[in-house]
Amino acid sequence: MTRSKLVIPAVLTVLLVVLVYLFFRGGRDGFRLEKVPSAGKADPSPVAEGEKKTITLFFLSEDDDRLHPEERQVVSGTSPTEEVETTVREFLKGSSDGLLSPFPPETGLRQAFVTGDGTAYVDLSKAVQDDFTYGSSSEIGAVYSLVNTLAFNFKAVKKVSILIDGGERETLGGHIDLSRPLVPRFSLIAR
Repeated sequence: MTRSKLVIPAVLTVLLVVLVYLFFRGGRDGFRLEKVPSAGKADPSPVAEGEKKTITLFFLSEDDDRLHPEERQVVSGTSPTEEVETTVREFLKGSSDGLLSPFPPETGLRQAFVTGDGTAYVDLSKAVQDDFTYGSSSEIGAVYSLVNTLAFNFKAVKKVSILIDGGERETLGGHIDLSRPLVPRFSLIAR
C-alpha cells in the first residue's frame, strides 16, 4: 500500500473524531436550544391566571339523605384532565356551607382523567377507607356525591370509575359495587 492511501483514511478518521468531539461538547456547552415561535401562529398560552369557572359540588346534609349542591369558583384548567382534577380536589376539601363531606378529611386525589368513551377515572388515596366505616346510606351518598359532581360539571363524563390507592376495589363499605364504572344518579339531588 502506498503512503497516500494510508494518509487519507487516517485524516478522515481524525477529522471524524474532531467533529464528534465538537458536536457533543458544543451541544452541551456552547449551543442552547430555544423555543422559537412559528411564523404567523401565536404560541398557545396557558389560561390567564385568575380566570374563573363556576363548578357545582354535591354534599350530604344532616337533614336528609339527599345530595345538596354547593357552587364554588375555581381557576379554569388548561385541559379537561386538569379541570377534572381541580374539581375533585375542591370536592375533597369539603363543604364551605356547613354540609357534610362524604369522605374523611385525609382523603387525597392521586390521579384523575377522562377517557374517550366518557369514563372518568378517579384514583383516591387509601385514606378514603382507612379507619372509616360506611353504612349503606353514607356509602351511597359518598359514591354518588363524587359521581354526580363530575357528571354534572362535565358533559364529556358519562360514568365514573373510583379507584383506591391505584387499584380497583369491590366496594367502599360493602354496599356499592365499585368494580365497574357508575352512571350518575341525579335523582339523589335535593330539589
